[in-house]
Amino acid sequence: MDIAHPAAARSYFPAILAGLAASLVGIGLARFAYTPLLPAMIHDHWFEATQVAFLGAANLAGYLIGALSGRAMARYASPVRVLRLATLLASASFLACAFPLSESWFFCWRLLSGVAGGVIMVLVSGVVLHRVPRNKKGIASGAIFFGVGLGVAISGTLVPAMLTISLQAAWLALGAVSLALTALSWNAWPDDAHTQVRSMSAMKKAQGSRALGILFAQYALAAAGLVPEMMFLVDYVARGLGHGTGLGAAAWIAYGVGAMAGPVLYGMAADRWGARRSMVVALAVQAVAATGLTLGGNVLSLIALAAVIGSFPAGVVPLALGRLHDLVDDVHQREATWSRLTVAFALAQAVGGYLYSAVYAWTGGRHVMTFWIGGAAFAAALALTAWTRESKS
Repeated sequence: MDIAHPAAARSYFPAILAGLAASLVGIGLARFAYTPLLPAMIHDHWFEATQVAFLGAANLAGYLIGALSGRAMARYASPVRVLRLATLLASASFLACAFPLSESWFFCWRLLSGVAGGVIMVLVSGVVLHRVPRNKKGIASGAIFFGVGLGVAISGTLVPAMLTISLQAAWLALGAVSLALTALSWNAWPDDAHTQVRSMSAMKKAQGSRALGILFAQYALAAAGLVPEMMFLVDYVARGLGHGTGLGAAAWIAYGVGAMAGPVLYGMAADRWGARRSMVVALAVQAVAATGLTLGGNVLSLIALAAVIGSFPAGVVPLALGRLHDLVDDVHQREATWSRLTVAFALAQAVGGYLYSAVYAWTGGRHVMTFWIGGAAFAAALALTAWTRESKS
């Protein structure tokens, strides 16, 4: 969508920063900061190990709710207002989780943090890119997704430092950082007059095709495949392999570095070799990395695998968008289809989160089985490429 108002061209940079801050708070921190906190929550007896796993999955369930309802919310309260409230809600969830009053209390706030993340994912790119010139849209998209990886990196450095004080201090610090980012970005969002959301019913539905159906299946399988590492990586390295919280934190920092690099590297690959071929390579690499993680190995191999695995959660988004552009020409059809793809991704993550938590509990806290299942999901997504062709089909 092109910019219609001359003043908008001068204000797109603050909008990009606001979008980066929103993805950092609502996804990068609200989802991924839980992983390095998981071993400490078990160690400090806030909850049992199986309870901690299920509470982590609550964020994924909330993400699905947010992805399903975000556009409807924006039609009643405007996208910018909803995004502001979503970042505020995510920030409040950190402060609330610093006080584990009960399992239900904690579950509700983790669920709400997920709702905030889902709403942000559905709305933020449309609001920001509406203000950005056509020749800057790619850079702006990369900046938004960079916020996810930056949030992972921040959580990997801030959380271990604050855990030396207390677990409660770590939650409060995350809340303080999120509130500061929310306040700084509050007035950077574009005005409501230029950020209206088109009704889904007013859009033309994308025409069905075999290749488009396979894209949906691959995107959902990829979402399911990345969940176990996202949930259990730090705990696996720290407790499962017995390397301690220090190396667990180092693995999460490497994951964050990969998450920052992923959108840029995968986007460059899609430009050079095409989204379909790049998706094939990325899925193959992730299948190998997920199963390789089950072998343990030395410290350097674990750090390298963590970086490779971390590149995928944010990196798969530009690949899927690129593939969608290959298959759907009409901009309104793409808009509608992308919303549905986001919901499919969120649904797979939510179902996967509870499935992996159940497997974790059933196996008595063995992480390896969840990684095998994740690797199988990537392999299944890779196998589906045999039914796709380079042309639109």
